[in-house]
Amino acid sequence: MRFLSFCLLLLLTVTCAQAQNAAASATWTTDLTTAMQQAKATNKPVLAIFSGSDWCKPCIMLKEEVFDKPEFGQFAKDKFVLARFDFPRARKNKLPAAQTKVNEQAAAQFNKEGAFPLVVLISPEGKVLAKTGYRPGGVAAYDAYLTQLLAKR
Repeated sequence: MRFLSFCLLLLLTVTCAQAQNAAASATWTTDLTTAMQQAKATNKPVLAIFSGSDWCKPCIMLKEEVFDKPEFGQFAKDKFVLARFDFPRARKNKLPAAQTKVNEQAAAQFNKEGAFPLVVLISPEGKVLAKTGYRPGGVAAYDAYLTQLLAKR
C-alpha cells in the first residue's frame, strides 16, 4: 500500500512539473501573417527570429540559452507575439516547400541582409522597432536587453 501511495505521489509530482514547464514555455508561430494579425489584435510587438537551426552556431546557442528556457516563456508571454523562421541546410531537416516559401517571404520583408541569427522587433503596424542577434549572458541578460529595446520605441 505504501508503495502504491508513493508511486501515485511521484506520478502527480512529475505531472505537475510538466504542466508548469508547458505553461511557461513560449508559443511560436511560423507564419508572419498570423503573427502580425495577433500583434494587431493584442497590441503587442512581434519578436521574429531568423535562424539556421542546424548550421548556425550562434543561432543554436541563442535558442538553447534563451528561447528554450521557461524563464523566457514567462517573460515573453505578456510582451510579444513570437515568430520563428528557420533556414536549415541539412537534408534531414528540410522543411516542407510551403513553410520554406513562408520563411523566404518573411526574410524578404525583414531580413534582406540574410543575417543569422537575426531577432527583429516589429510593431503591430509592421514597422521595424529594432534588430539584434545573439548576445551572451543567458536568458536574464537577453530579457533585460529586449526590455531596453522596447523602452526605446
